[in-house]
Amino acid sequence: MSRPKTHRGNTVTNAVLLTVAGSILLLSGCTVGPKYVQPTVPPPPPAFKETPSDWSQANPRDQLPKGKWWEIYGDQQLNSLEETIAVSNQNLKVSYQEYMSARDLVRQARSQLFPTVAVQPSGSQNQLSRNRANVYPTTKSNYSDIVFPAELSYEVDLWGQVRRTIESSRENAQASAGDLENVSLSLHSELAFDYFSLRGLDLQKQLLDATVVDFEKALQLTQARYHGGVASDVDVAQAETQLETTRAQDIETGVARAQFEHAIAVLIGQTASTFSIPPAPLTASPPEIPMGVPSELLERRPDIAAAERRVASANAQIGIAVSAYYPQISLSASGGLESAAIGTLFQGPSALWSVGGSAFETVLDGGRRRAVTQQARDNHEATVASYRENVLEAFQQVEDNLAALRLLDQELTTQQVAVASARRSVDLSTARYKRGITTYLEVLTAQSIALSDERTAADLMTRRMTASVQLVKALGGGWDRSQLPKM
Repeated sequence: MSRPKTHRGNTVTNAVLLTVAGSILLLSGCTVGPKYVQPTVPPPPPAFKETPSDWSQANPRDQLPKGKWWEIYGDQQLNSLEETIAVSNQNLKVSYQEYMSARDLVRQARSQLFPTVAVQPSGSQNQLSRNRANVYPTTKSNYSDIVFPAELSYEVDLWGQVRRTIESSRENAQASAGDLENVSLSLHSELAFDYFSLRGLDLQKQLLDATVVDFEKALQLTQARYHGGVASDVDVAQAETQLETTRAQDIETGVARAQFEHAIAVLIGQTASTFSIPPAPLTASPPEIPMGVPSELLERRPDIAAAERRVASANAQIGIAVSAYYPQISLSASGGLESAAIGTLFQGPSALWSVGGSAFETVLDGGRRRAVTQQARDNHEATVASYRENVLEAFQQVEDNLAALRLLDQELTTQQVAVASARRSVDLSTARYKRGITTYLEVLTAQSIALSDERTAADLMTRRMTASVQLVKALGGGWDRSQLPKM
C-alpha cells in the first residue's frame, strides 16, 4: 500500500512544480512600462525654402557618395587627407571606444537573462580542541573535509526589468553609434573647411604677392618723377607706405595659413612640425549638391538618429522604474560532493543538494519608487524635447547654408563687377598721374580700393566653398539611418 501512495505524492508534487513553472513562464512574458512610440516632430516642408532655382532635387541615383562625400569636390589633395582621418584621428578613436563600451553594456545586460552558476571547491585538515565543551570520547578531534559544491541562482524576469534594461542598453549603444558617425562627419567636414580656408588664403597671398610687385613699380615711378622734378617727396613717401603696408598684410596671411595647416595636421594625427601642404590658390567653385526632400533629412542626420535612440532608451528606463513596484522572485539551487577522503568523494553518499526560492517585495519606501518613476518620466520628456530641438536645428542649418550659398553667389557676381571697375580706375588714375593731371593721392586711393575689392572677392570665393562643406554636413554627409548597427 505504501508504493501507490508514494506514486500519488510524486504525481501531486510534479503537478505543482509544472503549475509553478508554467506560471513563471507565462509571467515572464509580461513587461511593465509604456510601449515605445517615436515622438512626433514638426512636419517637414515639401521643399527647402532656400534651394537655388538652378538646382534639382536629388533622385535616388543622385545622392551624395556614401561615406566619401568629399569626393564631389574633385580635389585629390583633399581626398588623400580625408582618407587619413579614419585611421589617425585620436578624437575619432575615443568615440569608437565609447561605442564599443556601449556594446559591452548590452552584453552585460543580456547576461541577466541566464542563471549564474558558481563553484567553490575547498579542502581542509582540521584539529579540534580536546578541551572544548561537549566532547565525547568517540568524537574525532582530527579530521579532513573535502567539499566540491556548485551553486545556481536565477532571478525570474517576471515584470520585464531585465528585458527593459537590455532594451535601454541597446538603444544607448545605437545612440553611441550615431554619435560616432556624427563625430566622424564633424571631423571630415572640419578638415574640408580648414582645407578650403587654407586654399583661400593661398589665393589671398597670390593676390598680395602680385600687388606688392605692382606697388614696387608704382614706387619706382614716383621716385623717377621725384628725381625728374615733376613729383614731390610726399608722393614717394605715400608709395613707400602703401608698399610696406601691403607687404605686412602679405606676411599676416602667411600666419593665418600656417594655423590652418597646423589644424589639419592635428586632424589627420600628425605633428604640426612635420606636416606641410604646398601652396595652391583656390580656383574651384562649389559643386551642385544633391538635396533630396526635407523629409529625408530625419533619416540622413546621425545626430538626429542618436537623439531619437536616446528617447527610446529613456522610455525603457520608465519600465525599469515601474518594475520596482512588483515582487522580485529568485530561484536558487546548490549541490555537490563532500567527504572526509578523496577516495570516497565521488560515491553516492557524498552527494549534497538543496533547492529553494525567495520573493522580495518592498512594502513601504517613503515614496522613493514613485520619485524614481517620475524622474524617469521627466527624463523621457527632456530627451523628447532635445530630439525635437535637434530636428529644428537641422532644418535651420540646411536653410542657413543654402541661403549663404545663394547670397554669396550673388554677392560674388556683384563684387567681380566692382573689381573690374576698380582695376579700370587704377589704370585711369595712373595714366592721369603720369601726364601730371592729378596727384598721387588719386592713384593711391584707386589702388587701395582695388586691393580691398580683390581681397573681398577672394574671401567670397572661400566662403562659398566652406558654406558648401557646411551644407553637406547639415545634410548628413551621405549617411543613412539604416547604417545604424543592429545590437
